[in-house]
Amino acid sequence: MTKEKNQPQEEEILKNEEVAAEEAAQPEEKQAEETAQEETPAEELTVEEQLANMLAEAQQMVSEERDKYLRLSAEFDNYRKRTLKEKAELIKNGAEKTLTAILPVLDDFERALKNMEASEETKAMKEGVELILCKFQKILGQEGLQKIETEGKEFDTDFHEAIALIPSPSEDLKGKILDCVQTGYMLNDKVIRHSKVAVAQ
Repeated sequence: MTKEKNQPQEEEILKNEEVAAEEAAQPEEKQAEETAQEETPAEELTVEEQLANMLAEAQQMVSEERDKYLRLSAEFDNYRKRTLKEKAELIKNGAEKTLTAILPVLDDFERALKNMEASEETKAMKEGVELILCKFQKILGQEGLQKIETEGKEFDTDFHEAIALIPSPSEDLKGKILDCVQTGYMLNDKVIRHSKVAVAQ
């Protein structure tokens, strides 16, 4: 009797254990499904992040390359302008060495004319020399050679070289050029020889 009574109780206990086991298993399965569902979007986010990182790197590279290109372009433009300027200067003042070598001949002409002024006998010769000098100066002027004017001008170290200081005859002549010992010349606004002058002090 006792065995028969115990048997249904044992069966019930077994059934309850099976149900409990099933219920315990179900949440684990649910959890596994939920975890799988959660993992899938996480993987998608990772891929999106990777793509975003790759895009940011590509944009940075493009920005750096663009910056390099702009710098190189600016440097080349500056180089091109500088070489053009240097070339223009060479063309403009290419004859400087030759003209500088000719300047003593001009000085000799000027001295010859001054010496001829003292004698009446050489008047005809003087006129001839003046004509040659004028023609010579005109040709040199076409090449860009200009005489630096000194008469009555203020002393300027950019154009003049003082070789003597003379007491000023009057207050208004102080700092002005009284005499030019050697004529100065410019070639296309560039001084190739300073005028040697005597200045009033």
